[in-house]
Amino acid sequence: MAFSSLSSLHRANSMLSFLSLSNFKLRRVQTLKLPSLRLLSSSVSSYHNTFHPSSPSDQWSPPRANQRSPPHKNQWAPPPTNQRSLPHTNQWSPAPTNPWAPPQFQHQSPLPPPTPATPPPPSPTDLAALAQSGKIKEAIELLGQGVCAPDPHTFFSLVSFCSDPKLLDDLKKVHDYFLRSPFRGDLDINNKLLEMYGKCGAMTDARRTFDHMPDRDMESWHIMIHCYATNGQGDEGLQFYEQLRKAGVTPNPQTFVLVLSACATAEAVEEGFIHFESMSKDYGITPGIEHYVGIVELLGKSGHLNEAVEYIENIPFEPTIEIWEALRNMAHAQGDIDMEDWVDDILVSLDPSKADQKKIRAPPPKRRLGINMLDGRNKLGEYRLPPKIEKKVVKEQVYVPDTRYVLHDIDQEAKEQALMYHSERLAIAYGLISTPARTPLRIIKNLRICGDCHNAIKIMSRIVGRELIVRDNKRFHHFKDGKCSCNDYW
Repeated sequence: MAFSSLSSLHRANSMLSFLSLSNFKLRRVQTLKLPSLRLLSSSVSSYHNTFHPSSPSDQWSPPRANQRSPPHKNQWAPPPTNQRSLPHTNQWSPAPTNPWAPPQFQHQSPLPPPTPATPPPPSPTDLAALAQSGKIKEAIELLGQGVCAPDPHTFFSLVSFCSDPKLLDDLKKVHDYFLRSPFRGDLDINNKLLEMYGKCGAMTDARRTFDHMPDRDMESWHIMIHCYATNGQGDEGLQFYEQLRKAGVTPNPQTFVLVLSACATAEAVEEGFIHFESMSKDYGITPGIEHYVGIVELLGKSGHLNEAVEYIENIPFEPTIEIWEALRNMAHAQGDIDMEDWVDDILVSLDPSKADQKKIRAPPPKRRLGINMLDGRNKLGEYRLPPKIEKKVVKEQVYVPDTRYVLHDIDQEAKEQALMYHSERLAIAYGLISTPARTPLRIIKNLRICGDCHNAIKIMSRIVGRELIVRDNKRFHHFKDGKCSCNDYW
């Protein structure tokens, strides 16, 4: 009986110890994360199978003393941390799936970016298209890449777009590629190069190109004479005409028009009349209206407006509108307002469409009354010469500001200071310190250069020993050795 009671007591203590251990395991499992819920369900299932047998034969037997129960084997639970996982009983069975685990996507490598299509290499057709559209910079880049021009017309178009003095460097590059091309002997392109060099004011390059031309025609000579005249180098143009005669080339009427223009630029009045008379005597050319217009411009540019009017009146035919317009332009250039208005009236009488409604005419001269002077009795008027004013000797190449060209109502010192900041002077000062020595310096101005700056630049050219080429809205001014090509006809 005592043994039975002791056995029952021992069984009850074992049951309480097992329940306490199971509760501790349950509390520990509940603290685990979501992936460990599989272990919790397995433990509960084992506990249910252990303490609730399905048949009387499956009775629970207490564990022996000093013997630990084997751990529960759950092949679906993840292995504990810092412990080696036991291998599965069946190595060939498929890996178990965890329904609680988040879905895993198979890693795929990103697709390589598509390779851009390589553009086709530039062709001569692209170069011709750039030349036709006037894209000089892009065309020069293609020429630098070795693209050849398909035809001479491509070079002709490139040269034609380089008439601006700002594109002189581009014109030289195109000329360089043209000399390397098989079309370097093309006469039309060489003549176009002469014309563009003249428009850019680079007469040295134009003369060099002319000397190296394999073939020349009358157009080549005409372009050179015209370029010298428009650049204010009339003397060089007349020398070029003498070279034309020595070369055995017979001048035509257009040649004498250009020669008269060169004489007008150089103010060579007598030489101009000599060439005008030689037209009919030496070459049998009858002077046309354009030649008489050239004589009027020759007299007008030299300041002989009255002689020009007298010459027009002695013309063997009725003066045309072109001749009167030339005289009006010369009167406007010389500042003779009265003669300009007089010629305007003549033009309106010949062609009413020539009337300028926006022009402000000069006021009529004041009418002066006659004055009678009576000698007073026994009185003698005494008139004395003013004292002689001795002029100060001005040293050569000394700049004296001419404040007449400052129209602001300021004092004398401020006027002299204002002249120092004219744009052409600042441009020349910057060019002298930023360009190589002894090289020509080119300045482009959108307004007419004033007389004070004209005198100052002449002195600058003498001091620095460089050729200063200034292009205003009227003409080219080539300053060299203290002189200007316009002969002070600014």
